[in-house]
Amino acid sequence: MTKPTVQTPVVIIGAGLAGLTSAVYLRRQGIPVQVFEASPHLAGLARSFESGDGFTYDFGAHFITNRLAAAVGFSAQCINVPRYGESFWLKGRPCRYPFGFAQRPKFVASAIAAKLNVIAKKPATAADWFRGKYGRALADEVAIPITEAWCGAAADSLSTAVGEKIPVSILKTFFLRLSGKLSRKTVAIGYCTTLPESAHVWHVYPRGGIGALCQHMADEVRDCIQTESPVEAILTDGKRATGVRVKGQEIPATAVISTAPVHILAKLTQGTDLLQPLSKFRYRPMVFVNLRMEGRGLLSDVIVWTPGKEFPFFRLTETPLSMPWLAPEGKTLITADLGCQVGDDIWKMPDDELGRLCLLHAKKLIPDAESRYDGCRVLRTPLAYPVYLNEYEPERKAFEKSTGIERLYSVGRNGEFAHILMEDVFWRTRRKMRQLVKEIQ
Repeated sequence: MTKPTVQTPVVIIGAGLAGLTSAVYLRRQGIPVQVFEASPHLAGLARSFESGDGFTYDFGAHFITNRLAAAVGFSAQCINVPRYGESFWLKGRPCRYPFGFAQRPKFVASAIAAKLNVIAKKPATAADWFRGKYGRALADEVAIPITEAWCGAAADSLSTAVGEKIPVSILKTFFLRLSGKLSRKTVAIGYCTTLPESAHVWHVYPRGGIGALCQHMADEVRDCIQTESPVEAILTDGKRATGVRVKGQEIPATAVISTAPVHILAKLTQGTDLLQPLSKFRYRPMVFVNLRMEGRGLLSDVIVWTPGKEFPFFRLTETPLSMPWLAPEGKTLITADLGCQVGDDIWKMPDDELGRLCLLHAKKLIPDAESRYDGCRVLRTPLAYPVYLNEYEPERKAFEKSTGIERLYSVGRNGEFAHILMEDVFWRTRRKMRQLVKEIQ
């Protein structure tokens, strides 16, 4: 393979939000880029599917923020999201987050006791973290069951970092909720940690779905994107990334930006074994069952969490409460999130059986669900969420700082192995690209 030159492009693996953010930023700095996308489509998991009967199914995120839309020049194509709220289904009735918990004396007393415990040890696991922050009652009845269903692992085996994405300031949450009521905007709470939350950041939905945002970004760099071109290997000289191999051809690179899941990144990288610890990192597979229903407003909130063990799902989302245009008038769409393992009974279950299973249990929240049911659409992904196991927490923390290989960057939700949403993906990727530009210019 020839030696990279100043004009040798930066190679980007993947054309989802992180890959396109990298490409656009570097191109604007005058740096040549080449994007390789394995699938025939752009946008990665940020894609939407429209059915012939007026329903829209979002595979990944349901909305973005107005701040992200403005940053990529897509504000004019976005609609304000009119409503957003979350509840928990506890002992047969909904409990609104976060203030409904304050009406339950057991939760309040337990939380106060946790705060007053001045001799508490530093938490070593996610279970310790939740009990220290929220008290044993709320942790054991709500936070821990949901976390375990979401991650597919016991909270005692999970890192304390699991709790870092959860807003813990009730006072700040109250202020943001109040400001949203005054401005009549769905102020974003807990959706970005890279930049400050404020009353001026709210949820919006791009016309045409989340994928439309990525298509807009791709327009600026479309000439350097090759679809149906999976990268077979990332080449290194042992210390630095030097290129990639695509369809048997070795392509020199000034740097390599990967959005691949980290355990796959470890397999792709050749010439060094520095990334081998990443091969044991786990992602949680998920099945999303989208139930088409007659009527609307069937759930108490846009999102209802179901921590009870009697449910096969841990979350129900009625997206048309938040975004009415995702379902025809007089109809709604309720998405059930089921954690699983690839190849297990849930993963292999036929779509119609999954629909009936979710319907059977949804009747506990919607008594007349069966008479309203009009079929379902099922989406499956083997890589829904990173699982922060304590067994590889030191390696995860090291990976947060660097891949350990010069000019090899890993970006995006899967690429960073991080519990981050779309706005964080965008700003964190830009930050890494600024670092790269300093290195190569």
